[in-house]
Amino acid sequence: MILAADPPDASAAIDLEPSAKTTGACEQWFSLAGRTGVRNVTAPTLTPVLPTGQATGAAVIVAAGGAYLMQSMENEAWPQARWLADRGIAAFILKYRLEPTPQADSAFAATLFERFVDAAQPEKQARFQIPPDMVADVQTALSVVRARASEWGVDPGRVGYLGFSAGAMLGLATCRPDHLGERPDFLAAIYPSLAPMAVASAPPPLFVAIAADDPLWNGVDYGLVKGWRSAGVAPELHVYASGGHGFGMGASGTTSQAVMPTFHSWLRCGGWLEKPGMAHD
Repeated sequence: MILAADPPDASAAIDLEPSAKTTGACEQWFSLAGRTGVRNVTAPTLTPVLPTGQATGAAVIVAAGGAYLMQSMENEAWPQARWLADRGIAAFILKYRLEPTPQADSAFAATLFERFVDAAQPEKQARFQIPPDMVADVQTALSVVRARASEWGVDPGRVGYLGFSAGAMLGLATCRPDHLGERPDFLAAIYPSLAPMAVASAPPPLFVAIAADDPLWNGVDYGLVKGWRSAGVAPELHVYASGGHGFGMGASGTTSQAVMPTFHSWLRCGGWLEKPGMAHD
């Protein structure tokens, strides 16, 4: 059941498209399965969640998923941002624009259900186009973090991206030949589509995590990671035996609970948590 929810405190949010702020009134916050999300976003924002202790200088933009119709903030953005900040990594929660949905919660629920049914059918997955305005929001967020890096104690050469489901697809799209512009320095895609994707030259290092029982992965091969290998960059791929789709910080009782610690280990081993010139074990 979908229930209306109060919006969170947005006093720290940065408007990415100030001209769109006046249209943000249609934005709707809700609770689905006890977790808070948002839909009908027309005014994208970026909210810093900065380390309170020793900072590494690394930054990660965090983007939740939701089939381009919603963003599951409580499952795929807020806890991950706090987790990263607690480990010295500056996190920035991206609330990107979304496809419009019916105002009534019941009609929205029906629309969302239909979208997920279609997404689980490989023959229909190819019809989904990654919305260019949402990709533009990702690129704007990257530009803002790099431009204001000194203000936030961030190294502009270590600005990465962590996306979940649809949020993952937006980050991946910045690496396509038809989306030239700002790209993350490193990229983590959690339960994205693994369908083949054209990859521009010299893509950033890629971390991918997915569960083998993810119904949206049914019938899809490893085309995504093969594309990175063809571009000369070896991706890191983790396939958990179970966890389903949307496991967020990890589904209880499954090895998917290792996703954030494993991502952190990947960052450390790749040198992304070290200042230039520091020794690396």
